[in-house]
Amino acid sequence: MNLIIMGPPGCGKGTQASGIVQNYFVTHISTGDMLRAAVKSGSDLGQKVASILAAGDLVSDELMMDLIRDRLQQDDAQSGWLLDGFPRTLPQAEGLVKLLTEIDQPVGAVVSLEVPDEEIVQRLSGRLTCRECGFTTNKAQLNPAERDKCPQCKASALYQRDDDKEETVRNRLSVYREKTYPAAAALGDYYPLVRIDGIGAPDEVKQRITDALAQAAD
Repeated sequence: MNLIIMGPPGCGKGTQASGIVQNYFVTHISTGDMLRAAVKSGSDLGQKVASILAAGDLVSDELMMDLIRDRLQQDDAQSGWLLDGFPRTLPQAEGLVKLLTEIDQPVGAVVSLEVPDEEIVQRLSGRLTCRECGFTTNKAQLNPAERDKCPQCKASALYQRDDDKEETVRNRLSVYREKTYPAAAALGDYYPLVRIDGIGAPDEVKQRITDALAQAAD
């Protein structure tokens, strides 16, 4: 089964992507991992990506499509994949549909995690991160004294990342609603689109996804 997962920042997409990969034994393909792998490979395509990233520029839609074409045709993707982090815009969605038609890799379902903006703001603006080990938690889960030291590594204080500050979170959500959400709707014109309520415990959301994918497969 080939799947695409989409959702706003802070919706729990990473957690649910891991669950889908384990449940359906598919290859997890994230755009971030894909860019790093391309650079590491030293291929002509990877060298192009490396030069773009070194200059601080964004990888173009055309180059991203070349990377995805290459990645989806690798051996480990032939038994099914989960695409995570792409598409982010309507043109990317249209390009992806065209590519998947060309390489004959249909999508079984597009999973769109739905979480209200205010819930996302509450989740992310309360998130604390350890500078040393990268552990993350929410300040609502800790008493003030516990914030002085990471509960996992005990080596560093917890802090709020700049991209987790409320103003930044709201801007990220605005970009998502304006650009990425329409991309999910566009994919729904070609593949089964399952909108999943992302509120609740991770296991509850996971079960909703499992049930929805079972229905989509019928």
